[in-house]
Amino acid sequence: MSSLDAAGAVLDADGRPLDRIVLRGLSGRGRHGVLDAERELGQHFALDVALHLDTREAAAGDDLEATVHYGLLAQDLVAVLVGEPVALLETLAQRLADVALAASPRVAAVDVVVHKPQAPVPVPFADVELCVRRSRS
Repeated sequence: MSSLDAAGAVLDADGRPLDRIVLRGLSGRGRHGVLDAERELGQHFALDVALHLDTREAAAGDDLEATVHYGLLAQDLVAVLVGEPVALLETLAQRLADVALAASPRVAAVDVVVHKPQAPVPVPFADVELCVRRSRS
């Protein structure tokens, strides 16, 4: 089970689970971190995002306007990932969640997982992940 799946379903007003559009493995070189070396040298960051929304109208009408254009969203998310540096993953995750929620008023909630596999951790490790869920309400 991935970190995106662990949080459970988001329900609509009638108690039905919303659909999910998931983007996994978006990546880029960012300069986020507390240490000067992280800001100067940069490092690899990756991102997974799940958008919670009802896609039935889009499916019924085969209509892109009734869903989220995930290609454009991917570009916007990577621009944040490689853009203005921040000290904390928490700040980066919030900025990414804000972009994902702004993709469409149809998006009720988003799950964002930021991966920092080259974090300055003094013991062997595979990855540092920060997982957040943000909702419109």
